[in-house]
Amino acid sequence: MNRHLLPLLVLAVGLLSSCKPTVPSQYIQPDEMEDLLVDFHLAQSMARENDSEEAERDFRQTLYFAAVLEKHDVTKAQFDSSLVYYYIRADRFSDIYKNVAKRLSEEALVMGATDGEVNRFSHLTSSSDTIDVWRGRLSAMLLPYPPYNRMDFTQQADTSFRKGDSFLFMVNADYIYQSGSHNARVCLVMRYDNDTVISRAMTISTSGINQLRVPELKDRKVKEISGFIHLQPEKESSTTLKLMAVKNIRLIKFRTKQNDTDTDKPKKDGAEQTEAGEPEELQQEPVKTKPLKLKNDNLKPKML
Repeated sequence: MNRHLLPLLVLAVGLLSSCKPTVPSQYIQPDEMEDLLVDFHLAQSMARENDSEEAERDFRQTLYFAAVLEKHDVTKAQFDSSLVYYYIRADRFSDIYKNVAKRLSEEALVMGATDGEVNRFSHLTSSSDTIDVWRGRLSAMLLPYPPYNRMDFTQQADTSFRKGDSFLFMVNADYIYQSGSHNARVCLVMRYDNDTVISRAMTISTSGINQLRVPELKDRKVKEISGFIHLQPEKESSTTLKLMAVKNIRLIKFRTKQNDTDTDKPKKDGAEQTEAGEPEELQQEPVKTKPLKLKNDNLKPKML
């Protein structure tokens, strides 16, 4: 290689490695998308402030959402195409929604929510008995149009897993729907060391914290966890805003002292469970929170 070209190649590689990928100009930029999503959340809360008929709430949401787009000088088509752009680039959307979740959590605390409701289990990073073992995406955005309406996950057990562990899967769901009904399906599948399979499922129909419990299977240790979050798809295309944001996904593992001390003891007499368990519905446990009562003149629709 020509020795005079070597410094140029080194410089070119350095410039390429230092450049961060940018969002194409035809899409909403990250900072503005963050502001839009925050305003959509607030607009939805404002539309639901008063107890009223569903049709009236939908009408107010339509007006408020249109006001948000007008405030940011963004068309519905630009917003929709940007949602798809960020959906297929999960790392970028994750960064955006972390900031959105932080701003909404701070707003919720100001409006009277307890710190325990906002940050429940957030401190569980390492403990001998209770630990958050989730290794997947902490947040995701789902649209009611395949393939953007489903989040799948799979993870292998690590060295902290023991026989007799029980689990609690938690997800904070936020529906931003201009109109219409919505629900999502969550399924969690646990595969044990003797290939026993136990699955649990729940339906999420409202915004809030949702919990899915998997009880202990005595003398058996989980070796793989898999599952999905599936937003019900729309039967027909729609021009109204419909978005489900999931955040603060956690998988809390619990262990009793008895299970901890008996971990490595050989099993005595007794037949092993080898048949796969059928899916079983568990009670959904949403944490009830009051809608934010906000006054933001910038979001109110202009009167003609």
